[in-house]
Amino acid sequence: TKGWGAGRACQKKSAGFTRNLYRNDMKVLITGGAGYLGYSLVRQLLEDVDQLHSVTIYDNLSRKNYSFFTEARFNQKPVHFIQGDILDGRTLSAVLEHTDCVIHLAAKVTTPFADQEVHLYDQVNHWGTAQLATAIEKSPVRKVIYLSSISVYGSSDSFVDEPEEPNPRSFYGISKLEGEKQITSLQNSRDVYVLRSGNVYGYNPAYRIDAVINRFMFDANFIGRIKINGSGEQHRSFIHVDKIARTIVGAVDDTYSPGLYNVVEHNMTVNEVAREVGILYPKLESIHVNYNIRMDDSRTRLPCRIFDYVPLLDRSLHEELREFKNSFSF
Repeated sequence: TKGWGAGRACQKKSAGFTRNLYRNDMKVLITGGAGYLGYSLVRQLLEDVDQLHSVTIYDNLSRKNYSFFTEARFNQKPVHFIQGDILDGRTLSAVLEHTDCVIHLAAKVTTPFADQEVHLYDQVNHWGTAQLATAIEKSPVRKVIYLSSISVYGSSDSFVDEPEEPNPRSFYGISKLEGEKQITSLQNSRDVYVLRSGNVYGYNPAYRIDAVINRFMFDANFIGRIKINGSGEQHRSFIHVDKIARTIVGAVDDTYSPGLYNVVEHNMTVNEVAREVGILYPKLESIHVNYNIRMDDSRTRLPCRIFDYVPLLDRSLHEELREFKNSFSF
């Protein structure tokens, strides 16, 4: 995938940019849409995409978090739910018969020291995406948006950008890169977007507690102590959940060309994140676990070029964390 889409990202190709074809009848399917990112994404799709007809959520509910279904009214346009697995090709094919745009979020996600059930990364992220790509080939779908991860670059002491050769080191990163290959096989017949996201953080009712910043915020607020894996000097790349949702909406709404894009706003060490959280919680304690283990580094060249087309919301990290803090019940 070296450089995929980089050369054509600033030009409109004749096969794409089908805004006029959709008018007000675009039917969108979101795999894994009942999760953390799905919550912010559906809200923004309903508010911002004029040509949207309806949204179908396809999710197996494996997270056991049902906030998507109770915390807000998604009633601007029809929203449907189908309980289904990404490995169920037959059900996928049936759903795609009435779909114009697919946003593929469904995945097994990674956490620090994730070393259990490693076969599921390949099964879900690679072969599940293969099932979806095969079903799309036989469907009327015209646009595919795949949420990948900057973990496909692997660990690096330098700043990475889209032309960088992927070199994943984790089971998660390897599986997401294989998923990219499955999706990009569709690019000759459909508009294909691959978005390599940084670590997602920020509050919404369906938030993931295992995301590093979210975990810090929860523990800081309710326990008064956070746990840092390794020395804390490892770098990570981050993006707020509403901001990654906004870039996906931009692809749905033809704001930028099909292609490959990194989606990252911040490069920070884990210790720097801890200090930001500590500003909101002055009495916060921190402990290090496995201090001498060298953790992988991940840094993305900033600013990402996608923000030339979908400008970042003007909210600082401190403002976002304060908003998160204010969302807690006590």
